[in-house]
Amino acid sequence: MNANRLITMVVRMFMRKLMNRGVNAAIGKAGGRGKSRQDMTPQERKTAGSAKRTARRARQAGRLFRRMGRF
Repeated sequence: MNANRLITMVVRMFMRKLMNRGVNAAIGKAGGRGKSRQDMTPQERKTAGSAKRTARRARQAGRLFRRMGRF
């Protein structure tokens, strides 16, 4: 393996982790609307929890479909 491929591989791994962190943070902000739990009303907390569960299911479904696509 030459140096160029090795560097490209490391950069891609780093960028993938960075993008995943950004996407997860954005989903969290959208679900919780950027407020802390103390600032939320009970209805907002319930909605934020529901959004978080939905986002988790969407990520799981994405992983499942990627796995199924390999076969």
